[in-house]
Amino acid sequence: MTASPCVRNCCLNENDICLGCFRSLSEIVAWNEADAAKRRAILDHAEKRRRAHEMKYKNPF
Repeated sequence: MTASPCVRNCCLNENDICLGCFRSLSEIVAWNEADAAKRRAILDHAEKRRRAHEMKYKNPF
């Protein structure tokens, strides 16, 4: 099984997205019961959120 992406730096933003692992609150809750395909989908969504966050808050200097 795929290991949890949790980095033990949990802080939910206003959209209930963890700024440590970039999973949504519902994805975090669903993780333990998710099969391999669902976990891969969760990881894919989290990675897209991470990239969007990095682009939004990228330091221009």
